[in-house]
Amino acid sequence: ILLYDTDRVPVGEDQRQHIELTRDVAERFNHRYGETFVLPVATVPAAGARVMDLQEPTNKMSKSADSEAGTVLLTEDLASVAKKFKRAVTDSDGEVRYDPVAKPGVSNLLSILGACTGRDPEAVAESYSQYGPLKADTAEAVVEVLRPIQERVHDLRADPAGTATLLRTGAGKATEVAAAVLSRAERQIGLLPR
Repeated sequence: ILLYDTDRVPVGEDQRQHIELTRDVAERFNHRYGETFVLPVATVPAAGARVMDLQEPTNKMSKSADSEAGTVLLTEDLASVAKKFKRAVTDSDGEVRYDPVAKPGVSNLLSILGACTGRDPEAVAESYSQYGPLKADTAEAVVEVLRPIQERVHDLRADPAGTATLLRTGAGKATEVAAAVLSRAERQIGLLPR
């Protein structure tokens, strides 16, 4: 983070402490050696900052979960993804409202749909009176977000030489930025140029 002069870091709620730790390191370095590093700030999205398991909505979605039924992978078959959302755990009262404590399953679907459509989960809830349409629309929105990602992955896998070229180009750009920051930090602490 510090090596690339990053000022805003998009993270989920559970990653905020990593940015705070990085910020503390930068502040201490800057205080001791002079302004060197940009102080990063965590940017947590309003919706989708913590995606929960579709079958165990009180647990965070994780590829290491006991069951694959509640987890969506980026390269997973899109029909399988849709099926998982249609089978997502909700509750028995049938009321669609955003309340992560009392209605974790429904709130998870609302949060995911909100993240995919750029809408607030509470506003999304106002559009639904039944779980079926909410599940179907969430499945469709997620599939449409994943589709271009999967197409790009397919294209990259189909052209290994082109992918290697892209990786080298990106590494070169990253090295250029990082070298400038590293040089600045070395000067600040009094190391001689290499």
